Amino acid sequence: MEKKKVIISACILGEYCRYDGKTKKINTVLEAYKDYEIIPFCPEAPLFGTPRERISVVEIAKKQRIIQDCTNKDVTEVLEEEINSFCMKFPNPDAIVLKSKSPSCGYNTTPVLDKHGDTLYTDSGIAAKIFSLKYPEVAILNELIFLDNK
Repeated sequence: MEKKKVIISACILGEYCRYDGKTKKINTVLEAYKDYEIIPFCPEAPLFGTPRERISVVEIAKKQRIIQDCTNKDVTEVLEEEINSFCMKFPNPDAIVLKSKSPSCGYNTTPVLDKHGDTLYTDSGIAAKIFSLKYPEVAILNELIFLDNK
């Protein structure tokens, strides 16, 4: 019998892949999915390295773009390609757990900024949006529900 598969943000698994070179390991997530095949996910680290320049979701001309904070470089397309490539490699997850507030992984928790860096509203990060389209039957959770259950 094949194990169920879960995609989990790599930083939650304890990988040092965040923009600041740190991790956000959450043992309760690991415990909850101990019987699953765990698929680590971080679209930013392979593209930009660790540590790296921070990115933000910025609304420009009524469209959300992923912009590097210091250089102002738009990295939306390269992230989309990385995420779509990941989805092709892992087409049938049974569960998804993503890091809240992340410009990539946040699910309904990511701040969307204006060009001045002020928060306009919250929405989902680029990967969470793509996952919602690619895996419409799979619930997307964030790590906060695991912290609330302690």
